[in-house]
Amino acid sequence: MERTTDTREGVGGPGEQVVLLAAGLADLAVTTVGAAFTSVRGLLRRSDTAELAAGAEQDLIARGRLALDRYATAPPAHLEVLARQVIAQRDGGRDSDGGHDGDRA
Repeated sequence: MERTTDTREGVGGPGEQVVLLAAGLADLAVTTVGAAFTSVRGLLRRSDTAELAAGAEQDLIARGRLALDRYATAPPAHLEVLARQVIAQRDGGRDSDGGHDGDRA
């Protein structure tokens, strides 16, 4: 069987092209799974696997909290924050002037 470097050469028709694409995809999948298996096997040989897993769990929990904080809660409206600051300042001034509410009537 002769191998060619040009991918367009030797493709007889659509059926053969589909077979070649499927074979290429299968080869890529096998290579990827093999590399992942080697990595997992290396991790399982470590003596600190339990600590590594606990650290990964804590990291995922922290990332989950950050994601929920970022997307689940809306920040307070800017005008609402300003209004609360004005009210707090006004209430602070009311307490310091002997209980008067600031009216000039």
